[in-house]
Amino acid sequence: MTVRRPTRAPGRADTATPRPVAPPAPVGRRRFAELTGSWRAALRIARRESRRSRRRTALVLAMIAMPVAALAFLAASYDMAELTPQERVDRRLGVADAQLQWIANTPVDQDEWGEGWSTRQGELPAKVTAAQLTALLGPGSRVTEVRQRVPLTLRGPHRDEVVNGRVLDLTDPLARGLVRFRAGRAPQQPGEVAVSPRALRRLDLRLGHAVAAADGSRAYTVVGVVEFPDDLGPVVALHPGAVPSTGPGPDPDGVWLADVPGTVDEALVSRLNDSGVVVTARHPTGAAPGADRTWLGSIMGDNPNDLSTGVLIAGLGLLEVVLLVGPAFAVGVRRRRRDLALVAVAGGDAAQLRRVVLADGVVLGVLGAAAGLLVGVGAAFAGRPLMEQYVFSARFGGYRCWPSALVLLGGVAVLAGVLAALAPAWTAARQDVSAGLAGRRTPAKSPGRWLALGLTLVVGGAGLAAFGATRTSPAVVLTGLILGELGLVCCTPTLLGMLARLGRVLPLAPRIALRDASRNRAAAAPAICAVMAAVASSVALGGYLASDGARDARAYRPALPTGHVMVLPVGSAGQPTLAQITAAARNQLGAGVVAPVQIPSCGAGRAGYCDIAPVLPLARACPWQPGVQLPPAQRQQARADPRCQTRETDYFGGYVEPGVDDGTALPLLTGVDPATVAAATAVLHAGGVVVTDPRYLHDGLVTVRVDEVEAGPDRPITVHDLPGYALPRATGQSRLLLSTAAAQQLGLSWSQSGWVVGTTTPPDEEQQARFTAALRPFGTLALSVENGGAPRDVSPVLLLLAAAAGLITVGAAGIATALAAAEGRAELTTLAAVGAAPAVRRLLAICQAGVIAGLGSVLGIVAGLGTAAIVLVSVNRQYASDWPVSDPYPFLVPWPALGVLVLVPVVAMLGAGLFTRARLPIERRLD
Repeated sequence: MTVRRPTRAPGRADTATPRPVAPPAPVGRRRFAELTGSWRAALRIARRESRRSRRRTALVLAMIAMPVAALAFLAASYDMAELTPQERVDRRLGVADAQLQWIANTPVDQDEWGEGWSTRQGELPAKVTAAQLTALLGPGSRVTEVRQRVPLTLRGPHRDEVVNGRVLDLTDPLARGLVRFRAGRAPQQPGEVAVSPRALRRLDLRLGHAVAAADGSRAYTVVGVVEFPDDLGPVVALHPGAVPSTGPGPDPDGVWLADVPGTVDEALVSRLNDSGVVVTARHPTGAAPGADRTWLGSIMGDNPNDLSTGVLIAGLGLLEVVLLVGPAFAVGVRRRRRDLALVAVAGGDAAQLRRVVLADGVVLGVLGAAAGLLVGVGAAFAGRPLMEQYVFSARFGGYRCWPSALVLLGGVAVLAGVLAALAPAWTAARQDVSAGLAGRRTPAKSPGRWLALGLTLVVGGAGLAAFGATRTSPAVVLTGLILGELGLVCCTPTLLGMLARLGRVLPLAPRIALRDASRNRAAAAPAICAVMAAVASSVALGGYLASDGARDARAYRPALPTGHVMVLPVGSAGQPTLAQITAAARNQLGAGVVAPVQIPSCGAGRAGYCDIAPVLPLARACPWQPGVQLPPAQRQQARADPRCQTRETDYFGGYVEPGVDDGTALPLLTGVDPATVAAATAVLHAGGVVVTDPRYLHDGLVTVRVDEVEAGPDRPITVHDLPGYALPRATGQSRLLLSTAAAQQLGLSWSQSGWVVGTTTPPDEEQQARFTAALRPFGTLALSVENGGAPRDVSPVLLLLAAAAGLITVGAAGIATALAAAEGRAELTTLAAVGAAPAVRRLLAICQAGVIAGLGSVLGIVAGLGTAAIVLVSVNRQYASDWPVSDPYPFLVPWPALGVLVLVPVVAMLGAGLFTRARLPIERRLD
């Protein structure tokens, strides 16, 4: 084929055909396209790198996904447990059309769901009957009563068991819709009951078995096993005839389920509200005329301080995850330094290099968030029956997973990945390109400005924590703690460089471990800081809890001498005699000393309660009243006045308990020595009184005041000066013991309120159960045992905190050791080439774990103790000017937690040695 050129006129040159020129794109659009393309390429590189380094990817995903899965599990479980208004109504109504509660004789205002209401001034209605309610509802209506809470104590196989009783007629379809039958039938007689599965197990019952009330008044036959969805605990369903309604007014826990022929409309709700009846309809109606259908309950909004505290605690957890994940990104950047240098040679600037590394954090954060959310939600759905039974003790609503919370968790997980890759990205953007291409290691540097910034943050955080302690603001204290930990994070690289210089005098393995930690500061420093943060938080909180426990123990005022037992009858049924109490105490508690306890009351012809108390002489009374806000000057005067030196617990718990005694119960109630008992008994036999506080005794007399509280505005007040005796060193509650003659002189009567049993050691629960079981045929009794201290033991909490910190320490040390071993494979090959023993590799791993765990634990213990000291000193300074005088917080070291934390680095080192192969790698170079 021949191609001919078109002819042209002579003397004319060829001219190019003009092409259209596109107008230049706007600068903003061009930059956005460049940024999008750069991020798209970086994400592709990150995805490829995640596939190549599968072990490192799995490690990062596990560390990000585990906390996300745990929080997603809690969020989904909480969302399912939190019923919607419609679900709550369906659970309360069953198959009924409405639930009614008659609360007043005047009109009421309620919200649309019947969960909140307000009443006007008026009297409570009289006893409500079914006929009255059906008359209000109209012809064709039917109601049945349900009483939600009836205290019930039944005899168990080993001890008396307190269960929740519900009175309802399960033969009625309206009430039957509230339960789910597991076995048997509905109770049809007053002597028949249906029990929940947990009550069946606790009482060790079967269908057809009988169970008796604790007081022996009656017995019930178990005919059915039912489940109440709103309470999976021990519940007993009683027939309405078993517990007849008592009292002139309606039962406060009683409601009525109603079945109406039509629908529960707005007119019916308004008519019932006008009569004082609160209505819960299955479907909410519109606002009634003149009624505010908004929530009228006194529900307070979320406390901003609690919200900020929760956010800061979440921030601490996020910081911990970032510090744990950071070493993996740092090692990944070092292993990819040649690839990053090639990107720089190809024209990539510092921003593009940072995007390449940050894209790793984005990809792994997204994958970790997705994996964690799927695992957490799946575990919540699978473990729903266990959570219902053992945690919430109620059936959940529909299957849901709180999408907004899950989106927030996913965002936080991605943020954690990006923050963990932030420092390695900054380092990668500043690396020497020629050193990266040659595979040389760039010497680690710690600029002085980071040390200065770290010290500034430490000082500022300490001051902020002290300020928050004086203002009793946990959010401010946590903010100071976070700033202090960030300051220590900035100081850690410099500290590693200083310690590396000291490694010259150490043997080979620890010297190499310190040198590697100093060279690889980008990986070692975050691991050390993760250990430090966990240990510091554990030690600081443990120190505060230990000091608070010691303060509570010092402020504790026992009611009786240690080991003594107060036995009180329950109810007005029969009571055991003194001989029966003494026999049971001797056989079951090993005690042979029992004395009756008698209390005074208003004499014959008086109605109401009499306040019987000693009167403090005016010369010994503090001129200021506690509870009144005093100016600073008067507070200082009150603190300096000897009459006002009583502790705060003495002011606010300064009730003086009156009693009538002839000296029999005195030693068991006060624990004084025999000589003092003899002197006090002589005063009682002479018609006097005995006080346990010497301030009430003046000139051998005690002034006793009798005030008839409910006698009206012109109530009589009787004051008498009686011969008295003050116990010098009494144990237990402040008491006023009257002799029978003194009580008669004051116009009082007395009656027995219980018995006091003297034992050498506090009886345990088994002994108490045997004691009450031995006296069960004679009546129901309640025991109050004096254990000699505040019932609070913080040791389990301290050990739990230490265990959590120890787990993080072992994990961080293991991660850092494994990454260091993978990074230092070439050096291990060199050691093998020069003839190092195989055990050197294992010893090196032990030393590397020791550097991470040991240094982090030491820094954490110091930071934690310092934080606890700052907080306690600040709080004590705040209390130093208060009146009444408050006990200061002692500074105590949480030794149980410290003991565990000292052993944790040893465990980490042993674990590193156990899981490290002793054989050194040998590589051949093929030419």
